[in-house]
Amino acid sequence: MSLCILAGGKVTALAVSLFSLSWTHSVQKTEWRETWAVTDRGLEIREAAIKGSGAGMEPGPDAVLRGGWWVWHPALAPQKRVSLAASGMTPSAWRLCHEGGCMELGAKAGDEVVLSGCP
Repeated sequence: MSLCILAGGKVTALAVSLFSLSWTHSVQKTEWRETWAVTDRGLEIREAAIKGSGAGMEPGPDAVLRGGWWVWHPALAPQKRVSLAASGMTPSAWRLCHEGGCMELGAKAGDEVVLSGCP
């Protein structure tokens, strides 16, 4: 499977089956991280982790504290696409990492990025 990234009117395809998304919350200035898999059914979230809580960033009900991170497994159906929007209020862009490296997405307010499995 491959991950397709639509950003700035261009599509980039990455030959990856697993990737992570991370960002810093605009109010709490706390890092949030999610691990996703690209599958035949869509994008499946495998794990979420947060360095703290508050302002709508509460850990899931089954979260455990591991190495300073609250880690849990969200119950979310596979997604055909995941839209990332940049508000301009966060101190950082979205960071997408995979086995081959990392990239920043949606650094400017109004930037929209759409992730999906490649057809």
